[in-house]
Amino acid sequence: MRRWSKNRAKEWFSKQPWLVGCNFLPSSAINQLEMFQSETFDSDTLKREVGWARQLGFNSLRVYLHDLLWQDDSVGFCKRLNHFLDICTQNKIRPILVLFDDCHRDDPTLGVQPLPVAGVHNSGWKQSPGKNLVDAINKDRATRIEIKHLKDFVQGVMNYFSKDNRILMWDIYNEPGQFGKGENCLKLSKLAWEWAHETRPSQPLTSCLDGSVGDKIMALNLKQSDVISFHMYEGNKIENTIKKYLQFNRPIFCTEYMARELGSTFQHSLPIFKKYLVSCYSWGLVAGKSQTHFNWASILNLKKFLEERKFINPGDPIPEPEIWFHDILRTDGSAFDEAEVKFIKSIILEN
Repeated sequence: MRRWSKNRAKEWFSKQPWLVGCNFLPSSAINQLEMFQSETFDSDTLKREVGWARQLGFNSLRVYLHDLLWQDDSVGFCKRLNHFLDICTQNKIRPILVLFDDCHRDDPTLGVQPLPVAGVHNSGWKQSPGKNLVDAINKDRATRIEIKHLKDFVQGVMNYFSKDNRILMWDIYNEPGQFGKGENCLKLSKLAWEWAHETRPSQPLTSCLDGSVGDKIMALNLKQSDVISFHMYEGNKIENTIKKYLQFNRPIFCTEYMARELGSTFQHSLPIFKKYLVSCYSWGLVAGKSQTHFNWASILNLKKFLEERKFINPGDPIPEPEIWFHDILRTDGSAFDEAEVKFIKSIILEN
């Protein structure tokens, strides 16, 4: 079986509540490797912060995996992912799981992850796979073993959880083409879709349109996705983007939004998503080691601050900008904006 029919996608979607959640990384992890590696898997923080998501009214999360986690210890990785899914289930939350990602640092390695660079957005987030391997695949220079590792990751984790109702959906590739890759990642995107469709789990498959780079990649994702997904951080473009995708007569998910200084606030965005019954996932929950409450422009300081060794050491407080870019809560559970939290709860709970 390949792509779901429109009717099947709509039938599946009709059985879901209005899906509202966030892109989730525990505050104790700087990236997806630190979230799931055995040495740093933090069950206590996961329980606490997934519980906070539920208190907001969220019923879904979007969570990133990494190919190196499978390559290093597939059994242990699945055990820890299974534990995380149990935590989600206890909070009546069903996550979207993301496989590949082209964003931020291009040199993923296992083991101890870098310290956060103070005041820099996502200073330690790692691409999956790294840029060198994506380029090698594009130039037909990747080895059979390298390709097999990626295929084993996609099909292995999907097969393991293929009939698991705790998982809402699979996101095949986050923002393919970002961070200078362009359509160099087209070959890997095609392979990822091929591997996913060979496995064909019971859950729907998607990869974003807006947010990806390159017409060929966007066309591929549109052709292969069971449900339409897009990213939009500019508040004044959300409604028109939704209208653009209504023509395809499939469920619509906005799997990334919410940048306060760009106008995609909760107060602006959630009423639009609710009006069109679009599932929606803001970026970030608790402002922690990833520091996504600092804006994208802060990334320009990364090299300078690295040279100056402006790190956040264990036990140091997380710095705060005056206006947060993403995220909702501090590590003690207090809100950046109490009125915002009250609004989130009210619009989700109202009939």
